[in-house]
Amino acid sequence: MTEPIKGGCMCGAVRYTCMAEPTFAAHCHCDNCRLWSGTGHSSNLAVRKSATTVTGTPATYVRPTDTGHTVTRSFCATCGVHLFAVYSIAPDEILLNAASLDDLTRFKPDRVLYASRRAAWDYTDPSLATFERDPPPHQA
Repeated sequence: MTEPIKGGCMCGAVRYTCMAEPTFAAHCHCDNCRLWSGTGHSSNLAVRKSATTVTGTPATYVRPTDTGHTVTRSFCATCGVHLFAVYSIAPDEILLNAASLDDLTRFKPDRVLYASRRAAWDYTDPSLATFERDPPPHQA
């Protein structure tokens, strides 16, 4: 690994550090991610939860997904910045919100998820692996 992946919220109340390389980096167009991001998709780095430490106490919101699982979204209760998410189907993985990274160059997308739900006005890089829904774990 080169450097730890670090990030956090706007006010500094919640910070995270990951000591492992991402397993994937995606733009996701599912309804859940669109609502979470407030725009056409969310951009996330998937990392091992066991390699990630969080300081501060994020607020959480649990929501069902369209596959019958749940996603726990974590955000700063003070400034509202969306930080990371954990899906019940992959509890050992944490999805870091790319916008919350200290170094935005650490996000290098390699796939697009739920492309079938992409808003017509939201650009998709044609060079990225594209999945109509979720791919099988760690594919592409």
